Amino acid sequence: MQSSTIRAFFLDYFRSKDHLIMPSFSVIPQNDPTLLLIGAGMAPLKPYFTGEKKPPHLRVATCQKCVRTPDIERVGYTGRHATFFEMLGNFSFGDYFKEEAIAWAWDLVINGYRLPVDRLWVSIYEEDDEAFKIWNENIGVPAERIKRLGKKDNFWEIGLGPCGPCSEIYYDLGEAAGCGNPDCAVGCDCDRYLEIWNLVFTQFSREANGGLVELKQKNIDTGAGLERLAMALQGVHSLYDTDQVRPLYDHFVSQADPGRRDQQIQLRVVTEHSRGTTFMIADGVIPSNEGRGYVLRRLLRRAVRYGRLLGIEGDFMTEAASLVVDQMGSAYPNLKDRHDYIRQVVSLEEQKFQETLAQGMDILDSYLEKMQCAGEKILPGDLAFKLYDTFGFPLDLTAEILQEKGLEVDREAFGVNLKEQQERARAATRTAAGKDLNEHYQAAEALETVFTGYESLEQDAQLMLALADGKAVAELIQGDEAELFLDRSPFYAEAGGQVGDSGLIEAAGAVFKVINTVFTPFGQIAHQGQVVEGEFKAGSRVQARVDQVRRRGICRSHTSTHLLHRALRRTLGDHINQAGSLVAPDRLRFDFNHFTALSGQQLRTVEEEVNRMALDNVQVTATLTNLAAAQKAGATALFTDKYEEGSVRMVSAGDYTRELCGGTHVSATGEIGLFKIIAEEGIGSGLRRIEAVVGFGAYRQAVKNDQLLKSIAVAMNTDMPRLADKVTEHLAEHKLLQKANQELQQKIAASEVASLLSTIRDVDGAKVLSAAVTAAGLESLRLVMDEVRGCLSSIAVVLGAVSNGKVILVSSVTADLVERGIRADRLLKDVAKLVGGGGGGKADLAQAGGTDPAALPEALAAVDKLVREQLQGKA
Repeated sequence: MQSSTIRAFFLDYFRSKDHLIMPSFSVIPQNDPTLLLIGAGMAPLKPYFTGEKKPPHLRVATCQKCVRTPDIERVGYTGRHATFFEMLGNFSFGDYFKEEAIAWAWDLVINGYRLPVDRLWVSIYEEDDEAFKIWNENIGVPAERIKRLGKKDNFWEIGLGPCGPCSEIYYDLGEAAGCGNPDCAVGCDCDRYLEIWNLVFTQFSREANGGLVELKQKNIDTGAGLERLAMALQGVHSLYDTDQVRPLYDHFVSQADPGRRDQQIQLRVVTEHSRGTTFMIADGVIPSNEGRGYVLRRLLRRAVRYGRLLGIEGDFMTEAASLVVDQMGSAYPNLKDRHDYIRQVVSLEEQKFQETLAQGMDILDSYLEKMQCAGEKILPGDLAFKLYDTFGFPLDLTAEILQEKGLEVDREAFGVNLKEQQERARAATRTAAGKDLNEHYQAAEALETVFTGYESLEQDAQLMLALADGKAVAELIQGDEAELFLDRSPFYAEAGGQVGDSGLIEAAGAVFKVINTVFTPFGQIAHQGQVVEGEFKAGSRVQARVDQVRRRGICRSHTSTHLLHRALRRTLGDHINQAGSLVAPDRLRFDFNHFTALSGQQLRTVEEEVNRMALDNVQVTATLTNLAAAQKAGATALFTDKYEEGSVRMVSAGDYTRELCGGTHVSATGEIGLFKIIAEEGIGSGLRRIEAVVGFGAYRQAVKNDQLLKSIAVAMNTDMPRLADKVTEHLAEHKLLQKANQELQQKIAASEVASLLSTIRDVDGAKVLSAAVTAAGLESLRLVMDEVRGCLSSIAVVLGAVSNGKVILVSSVTADLVERGIRADRLLKDVAKLVGGGGGGKADLAQAGGTDPAALPEALAAVDKLVREQLQGKA
């Protein structure tokens, strides 16, 4: 029976039992910060089990795609462990219970899938007499084929709360799949007894005192691994031999070096990991150094390393992703929809790691060699951190390589190094004077400030406290720089990427100019600025006025970021999430996760969509609600952030976008005016940044661009409509001139060769040429060297020239002389030192530079000696 039939058969069976068939959820958990990835069929349904949400039906069945990594090190070593798998499951939320769950599971296995009864075994929790009675008396399974197992194996619980016993159905793959131990039985860790279905009876609640209390509403949660059912139904001993996986395995066998095609573990790893990575990327996970992105990166890089051990070259994981899409796309259409995207993400990550893999392995091998000489068994954490930080080796990958050699890594010391790096990064958040913010604002800790700036930009208030250099002062006079604290304030404090307000705080005959507004660590609003007129006394009444023009500009930018975020998701995909922002009066910066640069067409599409929404002038509203209601309404947010229960602010621009946000916004999108993207760039692995201007800033940018184009048109003696054609003509002319110049340079190089050849010397049987030539740049110098190499089949060449006041050097050594010990990179390294520079390259070709033109003759004269030393093995 094919896997597609097994899947359909299961869902059809439970549809006939009045179950609602729900499609697979994403492998990214929704609104569950306790999980990195969905690793079980019940995980997306947890709110229904806990009563947090009402289920759409009391009976549900699914085929859920899952990613589970605790057993990653066992992948490849057994035939049943996998990081990606499909979990078939039927669930009851307070409806049927143990008797029906057992009866239906057995009926489907025996009468549906027609698995032979004599190959089936059952396990139950050792204290679950009720389950034993159902299996033995109701179903008719002989007592000797029902194994009682302990709490570790057959009782499901996670801390306090709902829990219960389990019962599992096992399929005996036969002695050939076993460990050979005469005591081998259900519960053995070998491959013989394959667990194909686990039935969890959630009937208790674990209390704080350790006791168990019977639940009023009992639930059923079952999980049958599709790949394991396929093993049983297709008569194979490994998931790698099943119909969905074998074609992928065979593909990697064909790609491997012929002498390594029997390396089963490596072949299994690349096969298995290619499935998991494809599904994770399709659901929006992108490689990173933390969270689920780290899991993806670890799987990809682990597969790349094993592929290299098999001798597979090129972007083999990228091609494998396409095979997975072909194999699984019918069951999971989003794989086909996101095929190109998946390939791009895999290719970029694969190429990035391949660039550093060889060098990183060389470094690790040198560490291992030193450890072996010293008789050490543990790699120091700082060295493991260097591999992680410089060469992109996930700690777990380094640990696995070491484990293969019977060695370990000092994880604790690695963690210390990582923490130190993070502390250095956080140091940038300290105050300029290096003072601790808590200490600086200690005097304000007990104060409370009410923000009124959503409703009004002016506010009567009381001056509760004035701080000068962190110290409370009773009075301020003209010229004093200070921070004022009010009981009520319309000033928005810098938060969420939005800059703080500026404006004035006034009292009788006194004016305080607010330059910036920030939050203290304790949540009060601090108005930073200077007294420009009169005197202020603590306790006096004041009038606070926000700079209205500046605030309106900030509102335009902030609402624009929401529209931009939505436009990016619509254009690039739902994997787009905000990673940072700056919201200023007439410009904005928006950071987001994405794997590659946006094309010109994509940028135009995003920009046009934002401007279209501005022209539509839809109403922008802010409503207070609870987190669950906001999520139900489709609000976008970083749901890993903490929000106060029952109090979140949802900002909506019509039905186009909804985000949880505490910032200030326009009342309608038409107030934005014009929106113009001015830059898009990468700022880190998997991170992009868009900079844009809005309102008058966008208008000024448009005027500036127009003036620039007009000035170029004047310089090129044409008008604006013909400017593009004129530029094309000039570029074509420039290309012809470049070609002519190159031909001239070649002729000049050829004319120099005759005189250069007459200076060739014999150094211990090797032809050597070192000379200074005339060259406009490195390219010209290479042309001369190519001419020399074309005349002789065996020679070591070092040429130098002075260009723009700097020394440039090139070296070439033919293959026969490389075999004798002469290396171009070493030659040039030593010559470059004599002219105050450095360089590098390969054994046959190298280039370098220097800062001391006067030393060039002496440096070139040293070449013969350096060649002789290399031939004698001294270099």
